[in-house]
Amino acid sequence: MHGALIFMVGGLAAKSWPDLSTILPYSIIGLLLAVAGSKQMNIMMLGDSNARNLGTRVELSRLLITATATLLAASAVSIAGLLGFVGLIIPHIARLLIGGDYRILIPASALLGAAVLTICDTLARIMFSPIELPVGIIMGVLGAPFFLYLLRRKQV
Repeated sequence: MHGALIFMVGGLAAKSWPDLSTILPYSIIGLLLAVAGSKQMNIMMLGDSNARNLGTRVELSRLLITATATLLAASAVSIAGLLGFVGLIIPHIARLLIGGDYRILIPASALLGAAVLTICDTLARIMFSPIELPVGIIMGVLGAPFFLYLLRRKQV
């Protein structure tokens, strides 16, 4: 029961370098595919009809991009659990900071996500020391207000 709870909240406790080596090939392949598909993503931002007119096979591109995102999410979730707010808020923060060009946005989101997760994990380990909170709780506390801000901004 405890393991299921930790998985659902998300955490990095008791994770080690062998865990990283397990997902490293999938993560590298996923990031390379995402960067390779960034041009298609930029074109698809113009809309389906414009993308078709520019020679993009929209349905195939959408399928490949979704499969790549699934590979990346699955590799991360298999080790860290459901750290949902990383995937929900980090790309939005990165887009606000650097703009919408996917050639830059994808690597920036990966780096910013790693940095935010590291900071939140450090906070989770030191806030109530010697008790270690799951990092997912810290991510939720920080991510929920930002997520509500994004929802509120879209309504205005």
